[in-house]
Amino acid sequence: MADDYESLVHDLIARTERAVESVANLAVESNITFKIQDIVDAVERALPADYPEATKGHVARRDVIAEMARDILSGEMYADA
Repeated sequence: MADDYESLVHDLIARTERAVESVANLAVESNITFKIQDIVDAVERALPADYPEATKGHVARRDVIAEMARDILSGEMYADA
């Protein structure tokens, strides 16, 4: 089960990274400011219908994605890399 969870986390991080890049490019091209929730929406829209709920206890998947997006944008996601 731990391997499945780890795989899910890595997949969700990769999907969030792609959404961050896409939204950031759109922001630059359109000169429109986007919010973390826009990134979360982009990730959620791209998930397959049967994608498991990645939760941390009482925290919803959208909250996990938002946290990942903030960590990617701030660079904190890569601080230990």
